[in-house]
Amino acid sequence: MNYPVRRGRCFHVKTRHSPPTLHTRTVIHVSFRKLELKKLHPLQISRGTQASSENLFVFVSDGTHAGVGELSPATGSDWTAARGHAQLQEFLGANGEGEMLHAPLLDHGHTPHVLWQAMKNANIDPPAMAALDVALWDLLAKQANMPLYRLLGLPKDSVPTSITIGINPPDVIKQRVPELLKRTGAKFLKVKLGSPDGIEADKVNFDAARDAAAPFNAGLRVDANGGWTVGQAKTMLMWLSMKGVEYVEQPLPEGSEDGLKELFFNRPLPIFIDESCKTSKDVARYADRVDGVNLKLMKCGGITEALRIVATARAFDKKSMIGCMSESSVAIAAGAAMGALFDYIDLDSHLNLDPDPTEGAPIENGIITPRDVPGHGAELAHA
Repeated sequence: MNYPVRRGRCFHVKTRHSPPTLHTRTVIHVSFRKLELKKLHPLQISRGTQASSENLFVFVSDGTHAGVGELSPATGSDWTAARGHAQLQEFLGANGEGEMLHAPLLDHGHTPHVLWQAMKNANIDPPAMAALDVALWDLLAKQANMPLYRLLGLPKDSVPTSITIGINPPDVIKQRVPELLKRTGAKFLKVKLGSPDGIEADKVNFDAARDAAAPFNAGLRVDANGGWTVGQAKTMLMWLSMKGVEYVEQPLPEGSEDGLKELFFNRPLPIFIDESCKTSKDVARYADRVDGVNLKLMKCGGITEALRIVATARAFDKKSMIGCMSESSVAIAAGAAMGALFDYIDLDSHLNLDPDPTEGAPIENGIITPRDVPGHGAELAHA
C-alpha cells in the first residue's frame, strides 16, 4: 500500500516497488530469434512495396522474468534483422553455449536510459536499439509486477488507431478498404499517396478510398511518405483540404525540410513529419515548419527516446503521433503502452500479418488496448 509521509513542507511517497532499474547483482541472459512475417496484403508506399519482413525478437531474462522486444526493418532500409542481431550481440558481449547467452553488460543494473545512450554512442541501428530497449522496459515492468503503461505513469485510455490502405489501383482500393474497416473496426483510414504515377493518380486513388470508407464514417488521413515536390504538395494540400482530410504526413522527401517552410505558410491542412523525425532533436529543428511529428519506436530506438520526443513536442506546442513499420504485436503493444501520450495513433501493422506470430495487442472499439498483465503484454504465440 502506498501512503504519503510528510517531511518538512514536502510529501514523499513510500512504495513497495523499487525505482525502475534492472535488479542489481543479477545475471542477465539474452537470446535472439528471427522470424519471417508475411503480410496479408502487400503494402506499397512511395518508396516501394513490402510483402514480408524478417523481424528480430530479443529476449532478456533474469532467470525469473523475461522481457521481449522486436526489430522491424523499414522499406528500402539497411536496418536488417541480421545486421541488428550482429550489432547487439557484439554490444552486449553476449557469450556462452545454447540458446540463452550471458550478457555481462546487463548484469550491472543499468537503466534503459543509460543503455539507450550507450547503444547510440556505439552506432547501433535504431530498430536494433528499439528491440533491446523495449525488452528491458518489459523486463522492468515484469519485475515490478506492473503493466508497462502503469510503470510509465500513464492511464490505459488512448485514442483510436488508423488503419492503412497502401498505393493500389482504384478497383483494389474499393474492395480492400471495406474489408479492412469491417474486420478491424478501425475508426480512421490512412491513405498512402505519393504514387510514382503522379498526383493525378493520387487524386483518383484517394477518391476511391474516400468513397469506399464513406459507409463506415471513417475519418480520413493522408501519408505521402515524401512522394511529392513542393509544387505537388501545395496542389495536393489544397485539394485534400476540400475532401475532409485531417492532416497530411511527410509531404516532402527526407532531406527536403527547407521546403516545409514554404508549405507551412498559409497551409490549408496540418502538416506532420515522419521520416524527417528520428529523435527529439529533430522536433526542435523543424518546429517552425510543422504542426506535429510522427515518432516510431523503430526510428528513434525505443521507448526511452520516444518519451523524450513527446516531451519535446509538447514543449514546442506541437501535436504528436505514434506510428509503426512492419511490427508484430510485440512492438505494437510497447507502443500502445504509451498510447495515452499521443494525439494520434497509427499502430496497425500487426493487423496486416498472415499470421501474426505474436499476440497481446488487441483492437477494441478501434483502440489498440494495453493488457492488464505485467509488462507490455505481448509475447510470441508459439515461443
